[in-house]
Amino acid sequence: MRIALLTYRGNMFCGGQGIYAAQLAREWKKAGHDVHVFASPPLPDLEPGIPLHVIPNDNVFASEMPEIFDPSRPFSLLKPLSLWELGVSRFGVFPEMQTFGLRLMMRWRRFQERYGFHIVFDNQCLSWGLLGIQAMGTPVVSVIHHPLHIDREADFAIDPRLKMKIKRTLYFPLLMQEQVAPRLDRIVTVSEASRTEIERYFSIPAKQIPVVYNGTDTDVFRPIPGMKKETDMLFVGRTEDRKKGIGTMLEALSMLPESVTLKIIDGRIPDDGLVPRLIQRYGLHGRVKILKRMLSVEELVEQYSTARVAIVPSFFEGFGFPASEAMACGLAVVANAAGALPEVVGSDGRAGQLVPQRNARAMADAMADVLADPEKTERMGRAARTRIQRVFQWSDAAARLVDVFEDTLRATHRRSRAA
Repeated sequence: MRIALLTYRGNMFCGGQGIYAAQLAREWKKAGHDVHVFASPPLPDLEPGIPLHVIPNDNVFASEMPEIFDPSRPFSLLKPLSLWELGVSRFGVFPEMQTFGLRLMMRWRRFQERYGFHIVFDNQCLSWGLLGIQAMGTPVVSVIHHPLHIDREADFAIDPRLKMKIKRTLYFPLLMQEQVAPRLDRIVTVSEASRTEIERYFSIPAKQIPVVYNGTDTDVFRPIPGMKKETDMLFVGRTEDRKKGIGTMLEALSMLPESVTLKIIDGRIPDDGLVPRLIQRYGLHGRVKILKRMLSVEELVEQYSTARVAIVPSFFEGFGFPASEAMACGLAVVANAAGALPEVVGSDGRAGQLVPQRNARAMADAMADVLADPEKTERMGRAARTRIQRVFQWSDAAARLVDVFEDTLRATHRRSRAA
């Protein structure tokens, strides 16, 4: 099968979508499919031999004019889409999803004539341009990891001021995605929790949305014997993302003995950000170590092996790579019973403990319980790795998605004949 895989931001440091695109592309190539990746900067790191087609953008969001203007290309911003992108970004609109799809649509006939793709697989861009590509005759399937409405609601919960609500409503392209998603040939998602939310926000019946779990590379994410334990607990993720539950985690830590420590890994913590403010509020200086730099995958794996337990306090996860990667590295997990985390961690208590969300006392009790008995902690970590190896493999995800593509193509052909 010839697959066009779209990811408007493909770098793994942009979040789980970058990991998703790179891993699926690798597995499809390994299985003998012809997969091409279409991405805008920051670009994905792909396996050798996987073609990458760069859809340029001006990267103007949250940039000042001196950074945007390139003296060597003084007229580069005078193109219609570039001017629109620059204009709306000044009002806090994040335009890259819209413009990525539109720029690809304008080039699509040339790409399709050259490569003859059977299917387009969109990594939650959901741009207007996808409807144009679909109208040109190429079926389009999109994955929705989770509706962006959930991110907006998490921001509203933190700051309910009208000014903030207007700002966050402008930022997220919700209207576009609400209109595009139901009109595509097929929507898939990565968990039962996300399927429920997609039905709620996009009015797509859940029975029409296949669930294809993400994988985790257990050859890469693995325990490293002999690594010194530097901290009791580890958090990996974007701390400025309000739905990650940083406040609950740090409040819970403050309820435990001073000997209990936490390491936070996030290369994008601002000096006046949420973490420094909460450390000050709860008096956690000396108990929280912050690693404020981007890590390679190998460095991240090493960091997992320096901890005893992983903490995932998110209020919602469409899947939850920080949980699955920590589990693959042999760590027990303490996580909120929210979103897809019960599906990943399991609800039987063997690989980790689930707690009610936004309940710092319950999280503190679970932290203390998991840390209390080192043998139990190690046993849970072994069970966690076994669960990931058994349930969440990228080869299975890639094969299942190909089944979805084939089913979509058959349905498209039936509709064409009927017309």
